[in-house]
Amino acid sequence: MAAPISAPLTTDDFWADADRHLVRYAGAGEFTREIIARAAGSFLYTENGREILDFTSGQMSAILGHAHPDIVATVGRQVGELDHLFSGMLSRPVVDLARRLAETLPEPLAKVLLLTTGAESNEAAIRMAKLVSGKHEIVSFARSWHGMTQAAAGATYSAGRRGYGPAAPGNFAIPVPNAYRPDFATAAGELDWRRQLDFAFELIDAQSVGSLAACLVEPILSSGGVVEPPPGYFAALRDKCRERDMLLILDEAQTGLCRTGSWYAFERDGVVPDILTLSKTLGAGLPLAAVITSAEIEQRAHERGFLFFTTHVSDPLVAAVGNTVLDVLTRDRLDARAAELGTFLRHGLERIGRRHSVVGDIRGRGLLAGLELVLDRETKQGSDELGALVTRRCLELGLHMNIVQLPGMGGVFRIAPPLTATEAELTLGLDILDEAIGDAVARI
Repeated sequence: MAAPISAPLTTDDFWADADRHLVRYAGAGEFTREIIARAAGSFLYTENGREILDFTSGQMSAILGHAHPDIVATVGRQVGELDHLFSGMLSRPVVDLARRLAETLPEPLAKVLLLTTGAESNEAAIRMAKLVSGKHEIVSFARSWHGMTQAAAGATYSAGRRGYGPAAPGNFAIPVPNAYRPDFATAAGELDWRRQLDFAFELIDAQSVGSLAACLVEPILSSGGVVEPPPGYFAALRDKCRERDMLLILDEAQTGLCRTGSWYAFERDGVVPDILTLSKTLGAGLPLAAVITSAEIEQRAHERGFLFFTTHVSDPLVAAVGNTVLDVLTRDRLDARAAELGTFLRHGLERIGRRHSVVGDIRGRGLLAGLELVLDRETKQGSDELGALVTRRCLELGLHMNIVQLPGMGGVFRIAPPLTATEAELTLGLDILDEAIGDAVARI
C-alpha cells in the first residue's frame, strides 16, 4: 500500500507519531522532547525558535560544529558528481583520504579501510585481529563502549549486555584505572595502576584458553565516565600484550583528530597501536569511519582471505568529507585550538567546582572534559536524581548536556563542544551549567 503524502504536523501530532512509530533505542532513555529544525555552529534551533548550545557536538561527532561551510560545500559538490559506488570500485577521494590519514600517523600505520560507524570499524578491527593471529579472545576495559554489532558489543561492558543471550565467545574485561575511584590504592590512597594491571592479567591468564588475539581499549574512556588512564599505563599495557603475542587495538572514535589537543590521544603515551580505529570525528557528523593498520598486518590478513565487504565501504561522498575535515583541521590548527580552549574550559569547570560541593572531580583532556557529581566529596556517593535534575535544568536554560550514569559512579557530564567553539560560547555554557547545578542542589 502506498504511503500517504506527508503534510505538516502539529507539535502534538509529531510526538504522537514519534511515540507510535519509532523504535526506542537508548535503553530506558526517552527522546528529548524538542523538535530540532536546524543547526549551525555550536547551536541547535528548535521549531519554536529556541536556541540550544550543543555541548555534545551532536553524538560527540561534529568537531567542526554544525553546517560548517566547507563541509556544506563539499557535500553539495560531491553528491552531484559521485556519491556511491560498487564496493570493489575506487575513486580519488577514497585513495586521497587513505594517503592523508596515513601521513598524520607514525609508522608503521599505513593501510586504511574506510567504513561508516565506530561499531563497524571495531567489528572489522576485531575480525582482522582474529584472522591474522589465528586466535579469538579479546580483552577490553570493564566500562568500555565499542559499539552494538556482535564483536564490538562483546567487547562493550558499560551497557547493553543483559537480555541478549551469549556474547561472542572469548571476551574478557579488565578494571579501569580510575584515579578518582581507585580499586587498588597505595598507602597514600592513590591509584596503584601497576598492581591493578598485573592483577588484571593474572585473571586473564587464568581464564584464557590460550587464544588471546587482541586488547581493544579507548585512550580515554568516554561512555565509561571520561576516565583517562595515567601516563605510563598504555606502555605497560602494550608490554602485557607483547608478552602474550596479542595485538593492541586503540579505539579513537571520540579522541581522534585533534579533540584532545593533539591529532591522536595515543601520542601522549608514545605508544603506537597495531590497529587504530576512527569514526565520529572523522566525518564531522557524517557516517565515516576507518581502520588503520600496518602493511605487514594487512598483508597477513589479505593472504588469509580477509573479508569485510559492506555496502558503503569506500564510499566517495563521505571520503570527500573526510578530506575536507583534514583540510580544516590543518588550516585552522584545530589541535592547538583544542588545547587552548580545553585549558579555558577546565579553568571554568574548576571555578564551578569551587562554588558547588557536589562537584567531585574534573578530568579529561582538551575539548573532551568530564565533570563528576557526588552528594558527598568524602564518600563520593553519587546520585542519579541530582544528575537528572542538572541535565533537565540545563536544557531548560538552553544547554544540551550528556550525562553518563553507571553503577558505582556519580553522574559524569561528558562535555565535548565543537573545536570551532568560541570562548564566549564556552562561557555561556559554563554559566548555564553553574546556574543549573545551583538550582538542582536547592531541590534535593
